[in-house]
Amino acid sequence: MRWLAGLTVGMALVVGDVGSGLHLAQAAQKDKPADRVQVRKTKAPAPLRKAVVKKKAPAAKSGAAPRASLGTQQGLHRVDGPLSLKSNVALVVDQETQEVLLAKNDRAVLPIASITKLMTALVVTEAKQDLDEVLTISSDDIDTEKHTGSRLAIGTQLTRGELMHLALMSSENRAANALGRHYPGGLTAAVAAMNAKAALLGMADTRYVEPTGLSSSNQSSARDLARLVEVASEVPLLRELSTSPEHKVRVGRRDMAFRTTNGLVRSPAWDIGLQKTGYIAEAGRCLVMQAEMAGRKLIMVFLDSAGKYSRIGDAERVRRWVTTQQPG
Repeated sequence: MRWLAGLTVGMALVVGDVGSGLHLAQAAQKDKPADRVQVRKTKAPAPLRKAVVKKKAPAAKSGAAPRASLGTQQGLHRVDGPLSLKSNVALVVDQETQEVLLAKNDRAVLPIASITKLMTALVVTEAKQDLDEVLTISSDDIDTEKHTGSRLAIGTQLTRGELMHLALMSSENRAANALGRHYPGGLTAAVAAMNAKAALLGMADTRYVEPTGLSSSNQSSARDLARLVEVASEVPLLRELSTSPEHKVRVGRRDMAFRTTNGLVRSPAWDIGLQKTGYIAEAGRCLVMQAEMAGRKLIMVFLDSAGKYSRIGDAERVRRWVTTQQPG
């Protein structure tokens, strides 16, 4: 029996069950290039030459509206969610009873961005690789998908444990890719292990193509991710590294400080056991957590949130609802 199949929904808020087979179209319309400036080849008399060369075509405006996420393109934002949640997808589950407390579009299959790194860290941990082994960031770790930058320069040497720490806490892409490259058998074997683990956990809606989450082809559903969080939260190392508020590493002759991407980790109102954030344009802003509140261990999944802080706001709404039984 698949995990979460036939769960009881007590005091639950459930909307937008779109079916586990939903896979979203990923075609994005390309922007049209600006019209080219045309200048006459015929040489005009000197007094007229200035008039012949017409004005240049206006430059493309900067700050254009960002491309909508795949969930928004699919219309998931039109579903009226419980608690006025801003995330297009949400799921809250009691970890011990497996009771679904809240669900919104929880079967939709979407890009999951850096939530991917949770599975990357899980398979590396299960491979029992030496956490003290020093690995080197190479040109193979440069992001050629989204062309993002990194504070880890080529040639940086850190232990496997430090790279895992930065991947989970600060969502460092080069750190995650280096973990995959140094997996037994290399990147191909690492991705195969990630997909095999997903299959073993019954995560039928999940597919990985690389270990960072930069590719929008890394996809899953809230139901599957809740299962991943449940399993990952049982690994003490992943709990410790993912909930660390900050960490310093020695790079060359200087110390570099890295901080968590999830501000809730620092909040005294929260007791977070495991967490991971994620963002790419196709996925929107994402957040998964295991947290204890009102005497219950809850698993929370928020995907495809448009606003910079709305995933955090959604988590706070759920916390207030669970602890006070009043809408957040």
